Amino acid sequence: MLKIFSHYFPTHTLFQLIVDALILFVGVMAAVLLQSSDGIGAWRTVLPSALCFAIAMVVLNGATGFYRPVAGQRLKDVVARILVGVVVSIPVAYAVFSVLPWGEFASEAVEVSVVLVLGLILAVRAFSNRGPMSAVLTRRVLVLGTGAEAESVDRALHDPSLRGLRIIGFMPLGNDEPVAVNADQVFRGRELLDIIDQENVNEIIVAVRERRGGVLPLRELLDCKMRGVKVFDLSSFFERARGQVRIDSLRASWLIYGEGFRQGVTRTVVKRFFDLVASSVLLVLALPVMLVTAVAILLEDGGPIFYRQIRVGQNGRQFKVTKFRSMRTDAEKDGKPKWAIANDDRITRTGRLIRKLRIDELPQLFNVLMGDMSLVGPRPERPYFVDQLTSEIPFYAVRHCVKPGVTGWAQVRYQYGASVDDAVQKLQYDLYYVKNHTLLLDLVVLAETVRVVLTGEGAQ
Repeated sequence: MLKIFSHYFPTHTLFQLIVDALILFVGVMAAVLLQSSDGIGAWRTVLPSALCFAIAMVVLNGATGFYRPVAGQRLKDVVARILVGVVVSIPVAYAVFSVLPWGEFASEAVEVSVVLVLGLILAVRAFSNRGPMSAVLTRRVLVLGTGAEAESVDRALHDPSLRGLRIIGFMPLGNDEPVAVNADQVFRGRELLDIIDQENVNEIIVAVRERRGGVLPLRELLDCKMRGVKVFDLSSFFERARGQVRIDSLRASWLIYGEGFRQGVTRTVVKRFFDLVASSVLLVLALPVMLVTAVAILLEDGGPIFYRQIRVGQNGRQFKVTKFRSMRTDAEKDGKPKWAIANDDRITRTGRLIRKLRIDELPQLFNVLMGDMSLVGPRPERPYFVDQLTSEIPFYAVRHCVKPGVTGWAQVRYQYGASVDDAVQKLQYDLYYVKNHTLLLDLVVLAETVRVVLTGEGAQ
């Protein structure tokens, strides 16, 4: 994992992006120069255009989730993934062709050749992300501990998105430590430094919560770090690997003294400027969709079109959020707030569609313009549930130190929330966002939101 502006990106994904951009860049240059009689003139004009085209295509494919590994995916699903990539990429490719200044050099044959190269890259990438990671790009991980915490690390590393990390075994920290992991992977009777050397370990994850009383081999861990082996505790591992701050390992002192959780003036101004520009553009682009949605709601269920509800925003301030109405008008006729659940029978047919595509969220762009919300941030919750969750979940109120968002890190990472347990899971992602939010992370969330909508993973 590579840390860029406080956010972690899988190293193998960045490698794939760079390789694909280079292939597209070389492909465009070769196709144009082989067809052109003006070599030097074509080179000067096409080089920046080819670079822009290559970057635009890999960014687009990254936004649609094409670089997300999916282990064991069926052949028909891989083919469907390729078709989605082609359907999205090729029209954009031709649109890019039309605006780049290479028209006099790029014949129709050149454009077809470049599109074929793009299609080949999509096919190769879809199949390569289906299988195991190359050993060259895999980092070998040793886990210190064999208990429940070690088992949670093992479970996390089975996620396809973390296939660049491979557990080579577990080292117990005492003869009486319980074994919750595969016993065949436990190293017994071996010294830590010997395991590091013999198994070519790249990283160590300390999977224990109690560190007092000489439990950890501190001297050996220091020697490992001096040899270039990275050492992570549970908190830093889950933050790096899963993009979440774990509640069960969180302490008030870590929030106070640790890195992140900065709320500076510069960050606030930049975020507000981005929100104003982006939400204005999105409102203009979304206006036809919003008009069609309004008509569909009226035809199916009558008025009202919009649904306004009190939510809790930054610093606990309450405001009214505006959404397209997706439920029946008598959804809470008993007056008691209820969690929205999957396949909720209170949702209308139009509501089910606009929720899946997240069209119901579009009126919240007006909340963004008014300053009550941001484009990206923790989702605003109702006061009734905020009071309940604050009393039951430690540090829940920390999420309110930033503006709530139309979409958020938790929404693209944890797809549905309909209980207190789900709220705990989402809070771990919200805390990661509050700790690390930057303009780059906002752009990542927006790109992930596009993927969620295009792949039909829409959530509440």
